[in-house]
Amino acid sequence: MLIQTPEIRTVQVTRYVTPLREGGSLPAIAEADDGFIYVLKFRGAGQGPKSLIAELIAGEIARALGLKIPEIVFAGLDPAFGRTEPDEEIQDLLKASCGINLAIHYLSGSIMFDPVLTRIDEKLASEIVWFDAFVANVDRTIRNTNLLIWSKELWLIDHGASLYYQHLWESFEEKALDPFRQIKDHVLLPQAARLDETNELFCKKLENDQIPAIVSLIPDGWLINHDEENQSPAEKRMIYTRFLEKRLAASAIFVNEAKHARESLI
Repeated sequence: MLIQTPEIRTVQVTRYVTPLREGGSLPAIAEADDGFIYVLKFRGAGQGPKSLIAELIAGEIARALGLKIPEIVFAGLDPAFGRTEPDEEIQDLLKASCGINLAIHYLSGSIMFDPVLTRIDEKLASEIVWFDAFVANVDRTIRNTNLLIWSKELWLIDHGASLYYQHLWESFEEKALDPFRQIKDHVLLPQAARLDETNELFCKKLENDQIPAIVSLIPDGWLINHDEENQSPAEKRMIYTRFLEKRLAASAIFVNEAKHARESLI
């Protein structure tokens, strides 16, 4: 299978529209120089660049699997941007986020997915459950689905809580074999009746060099000034790649965990 490195556009933020205060990291609605509106996520926020790395890797893996993900772009923030912002908390965040941030295309007119009102078919439910188990996304529960209905299709958003193993860098690779028991809380688990066939299909889609191609997108600036000062950006990218490839090779572990969790629900 021919692997093409995903292309991520770079835009420049031109207007800060409004904060999204329901998010703990204080993302914002912003306009860029291409005329589009984005949900802007800041490198200077709470979890720092690692949240952006999770958002980027998980989002582009989902796209490679054929799931619906709004376009991800790199968003440049000029040092002079936000000097006139009256809110001190926001001004501090903008100052701490100069350089390359991450933004997600804003799906205007979308509505939050309600599992009571909308039932997802077994195939799509299984695909989303598999994906979230693979990237260890803890944030797709009945309390916070992070799913949108837009143009009559289901779109996945907000993956900054994925790959949480990276916050314990020393054991990051060792966690590749984690069964991800949090899958029991997944909002779509009851409908995910086709996990085995999904596993076979998705493993093929991510084979060869698909994972290294996605990991190569991480900007150097997001991989420096962490606590692990003795590793270069290239070495850190290799750790992410090894983690994901090892997890993919052992996908039966998290698939079986999801199947067992589902059996206890139905």
